[in-house]
Amino acid sequence: MSANSANNPFARLPEAADFTVTSTTVRDGAAWPPEQHSGLFGVPGGEDVSPQLSWSGAPEGTKSYAVTVYDPDAPTGSGFWHWAVADIPASVNELPEGAGDDSGSGLPEGAFQLPNDARLARFIGAAPPAGHGRHRYFVVVHALDVASIGVAADATPAALGFAMASHILGRAVLTVTAETPA
Repeated sequence: MSANSANNPFARLPEAADFTVTSTTVRDGAAWPPEQHSGLFGVPGGEDVSPQLSWSGAPEGTKSYAVTVYDPDAPTGSGFWHWAVADIPASVNELPEGAGDDSGSGLPEGAFQLPNDARLARFIGAAPPAGHGRHRYFVVVHALDVASIGVAADATPAALGFAMASHILGRAVLTVTAETPA
């Protein structure tokens, strides 16, 4: 089994119903546009702009959503969390492009960003090391059975994932890629 097939981030999580997430920024299976690469990590043309996301068909009983962006292919042994947003109200079904800026100005009332693996409470774009190959970015909307997941604003995305594990009703996934030539 190759390393890439072995690091499915959902492999050991409870089953969850599928629902739909789409984006005007990027389509499932495509590469991130330049704006979604990381200028903060020195990628030329990168602007660290979070993608637009729209979702529909969440399971009945959904009381809130969380959004995460995770790269399991980062050469860290634990992947890299690029974005985590908690406590998105169940009445919300989209986030505008750029919602994950430093202030979270595009997030709905009550929602908040957790620090990513760069320790910044914002979206940080793709920045795979040169020559490391293609990285996958799992952009996930999690439908939850609680109105608030109950994590602190300074919690890690992994702590959010742990708190969510027993509350996930559904999962909507876009898989996006990036690669930096050697």
